[in-house]
Amino acid sequence: MRQIYELNTKWAFSKEAQAVPEKKPKNWYVVNLPHTWNAIDGQDGGADYYRGICYYAKQVKKSELPEADQYFLEIKGANSSADVYINGKKLAHHDGGYSTWRVNMTDALQDKNLIVVAVDNGESDSVYPQNADFTFYGGLYRGVNIITVSHSHFDLEYYGAPGIQVTPEICGQDARVKTEVYVTNAKAGQKLCFKIRNAEGEVIAQCEKDVSENVAELDIPKVHLWQGRKDPYLYTAEVALMGGEEVLDQVSTRFGCRSFEIDPEKGFILNGESYPLRGVSRHQDRWGIGNALLPEHHREDMELICEVGANTIRLAHYQHDSYFYDLCDEKGMVVWAEIPYISHHMEGGRENTISQMKELIIQNYNHPSIVVWGLSNEITMSGKSTEDLLENHRLLNDLAHKLDPTRKTTIAAVTMCDIHDPYIQISDVVSYNHYFGWYGGNTSMNGPWFDEFHEEFPEIPIGCSEYGCEGLNWHSSNPEQGDYTEEYQAYYHEELIKQLFTRPYLWATHVWNMFDFGADARNEGGENGQNHKGLVTFDRKYKKDAFYAYKAWLSQDPFVHICGKRYVDRVEDVTKITVYSNQPEVELLVNGESLGKQKSSEHFFYFDVPNKGESMLKAVAGQCQDESRIRKVDEMNPAYRLVEKGAVLNWFDITEREGYYCLNDKIEDLIHSEEGMKLFHRILEDVGMFREASFAEPENMEKLIRMMGGFTVIRMLNTLGSVGDSMTKEQLLSLNEQLNQIPRKRC
Repeated sequence: MRQIYELNTKWAFSKEAQAVPEKKPKNWYVVNLPHTWNAIDGQDGGADYYRGICYYAKQVKKSELPEADQYFLEIKGANSSADVYINGKKLAHHDGGYSTWRVNMTDALQDKNLIVVAVDNGESDSVYPQNADFTFYGGLYRGVNIITVSHSHFDLEYYGAPGIQVTPEICGQDARVKTEVYVTNAKAGQKLCFKIRNAEGEVIAQCEKDVSENVAELDIPKVHLWQGRKDPYLYTAEVALMGGEEVLDQVSTRFGCRSFEIDPEKGFILNGESYPLRGVSRHQDRWGIGNALLPEHHREDMELICEVGANTIRLAHYQHDSYFYDLCDEKGMVVWAEIPYISHHMEGGRENTISQMKELIIQNYNHPSIVVWGLSNEITMSGKSTEDLLENHRLLNDLAHKLDPTRKTTIAAVTMCDIHDPYIQISDVVSYNHYFGWYGGNTSMNGPWFDEFHEEFPEIPIGCSEYGCEGLNWHSSNPEQGDYTEEYQAYYHEELIKQLFTRPYLWATHVWNMFDFGADARNEGGENGQNHKGLVTFDRKYKKDAFYAYKAWLSQDPFVHICGKRYVDRVEDVTKITVYSNQPEVELLVNGESLGKQKSSEHFFYFDVPNKGESMLKAVAGQCQDESRIRKVDEMNPAYRLVEKGAVLNWFDITEREGYYCLNDKIEDLIHSEEGMKLFHRILEDVGMFREASFAEPENMEKLIRMMGGFTVIRMLNTLGSVGDSMTKEQLLSLNEQLNQIPRKRC
């Protein structure tokens, strides 16, 4: 009978070792799993976190393990590639850092055994991801087990699969459930016992078959549907492998019975009813922990996502922990699951995309929460699609349909990808990553862009896979694009909510991102090493105001929230106070005196508040209340002003000459001048942006300007310096002098 033996404690770890040890190392660090070696240096900025090979070693006595015929080492996540050695003998190699994989170590086991796993998150030209806006944390960052089984057992070596595959089909008010299992070393006379249990644990259908018949179809009368957040009802399928009266092995999986459609006009449809998908994207890492998460971390993430009212999650940009997929099933989240085929197509990476797609689908087939398999993300970042890229996507698309005919395929295309590119025509449905109002353009451009796509391609379901802007603990009563204030982030999301949520043809919208996350190459916003587009901070301790904007639209739990709690000191005599609520009416009181009541169908309420001395604010909406305070000051609190951490220059260090350009000007203004455009090209050359020739092509340059036009020159340089060549203080001052010689052109 199968047993699982956890192997997570007291591993010896070394970043300095140069080879596989022959015996248990005495001078290595002792760590417990899950573990990553980039929990600190992968989040502090500088693009200098350690990427290379590290070693984990653990001594195991066979006598300590359950007696069994066969022994498998199960590794649930080793980023990015790994080799397994038992007593010095190499048993296996695996490429892909986000999936479960197993190694049969039966023949290699002795009385005493040294298990060594060499994990490598170094650069590669064949293993994804290699170029992306997040940290590739190295390590054995999920659990490791030894699974013991009988000689005859359910398969453990096929792409890390659970050995059981369940496919429900809705038939009127009933469901027909096809259950397929895969048996290794089956013997004549063995039987398979199939059972289905309801959520209460009662057996509602069962049958017995000879081991040679590995498929059973059982009916569920008056099936209880899996209805997303409204009613995520789950059944359980169990299959026992019997040798006479003895249970030799057993597997089980939960599943849900549901149907869905993705209509290009009506959007997402669940069980025959409109079910607009409005939700968030999630990266798995945390502050000071990296990707080495415990179950309580996953549960807290899910609780926060449920609180904001989301009904869908894009699990970006890789396969997530199986436990989190389980939570999605339980909570009724509709899921987009994808592989890390991202940003830059590698001609040597095709086989890795195929193996990662196989692992993603085969391991997660039974989860009712998953409705689409993501083929790639922003893969045309560096220009047009190539024939090799297109062929890679066609292979992945066909593979996904072959492995799973019940679900759709999708891609996340970047703004710069032309909607006529043949890449857009490959998957079943499409989504775009747009940041109009943050990286370029303005917020009003988002909705109309989707209208134009929908008008030209009415047969293609279109969604928004990423949108967002960065918000930190900086504040302003006059927020502007690119200022990183919490107020601008809130304004941005107010505008995007109104545009995206009122377009029913959008099959799904996913905020980028639910949580701030590690991106060690980033050098912006005043806190380097992170992407701060999250609705919640990296440590999960603070819900930004934008979080409550979504809660107002999506959650059914009554609440009211006063924005700007971290923005106390204000200079203006009358200040705007924003309140979010899902209640129809809000009243605001200042020092106990009412400023009146407001109604808003958009859930956003704006009050002009006299700012004198210190004022206590109270918002009342039905039975809900929230409080905050403001204080009149003569000068802006410098703690509210962005100062780039580690930046060579900040905006206030820069000499400005009236009527001429400087580093504080926006790209979209600079390029109106012919001289300014020439200088902009030279800047890109200086930071190495033209190393890839496609960037210099006029159409790609136009797209780059469109995307980054809202950046000031200094902000662009701080950002691009993390992916290209950083400029020194002297170089920046010299550049500013050159800009000071170019007359500002009025538009």
